[in-house]
Amino acid sequence: MSNLVNISIDDVSPHPASSTKVINQCYEIIKVFPDVKFSLFVPAAYWRTMRHDVATREPLRIDMFPDFCNEIRSLSPKNFEVGYHGLFHGIPGKSDNDELENITYEQAEILIFNMNAIVENAGLKNTFKPYIRPPAWRMSPDAIRAFRNAGFKILALNPLEPWVNTYKEEHLKKDDVVYFTSSPPFKPLELNEKTEIVYHACEWDSNYLSSEMTASLIEFLSKNKNSIKFEFMDGLLNG
Repeated sequence: MSNLVNISIDDVSPHPASSTKVINQCYEIIKVFPDVKFSLFVPAAYWRTMRHDVATREPLRIDMFPDFCNEIRSLSPKNFEVGYHGLFHGIPGKSDNDELENITYEQAEILIFNMNAIVENAGLKNTFKPYIRPPAWRMSPDAIRAFRNAGFKILALNPLEPWVNTYKEEHLKKDDVVYFTSSPPFKPLELNEKTEIVYHACEWDSNYLSSEMTASLIEFLSKNKNSIKFEFMDGLLNG
């Protein structure tokens, strides 16, 4: 029996230090494993406001960055898929994360509308899949209901406390959840029946998929190459 493996990368955006440069590391992995599968999670209008060294004056709406959109659009569907990672990612002026943690159903509906409008205006409606990874893995029960009712097919969530506590068991009401299993260095690489390995595109994050992280991942996958099968999110959910 194969162990199913997905590699995902959060915060891919037009931000100069949280950008598509991380995809170069993906190509290094593809050289060794041509059938590897990456799930990229993209905020529609990434906006960091709390840290001076990474803050931007305005939200980085992807529809305002045609080169970014073209690069995302041109990724091979054999190796890459793209999901949603919120609107701003954070709460401007209050937090760089936690955008979906405490919002009401009505607020979530507005956020989903704005998020979809930006993606459509960017010409990426057919590129994005109806998957949501909530920023910082936190998501209110109302947000879960709103995303499901809006047609989102997969929730990419965290099974651990305190993150899972924000869902208040709403996530258990439907079989549409993929849980992460590794996030180096915080949760080391390990092989599970369904393995979702999460990295970040932001270079200031300890979980950034750097050259060193890439080498470690290639070593891990090589040790287990005879027992793994690479899958996208839906394959991980339904496998």
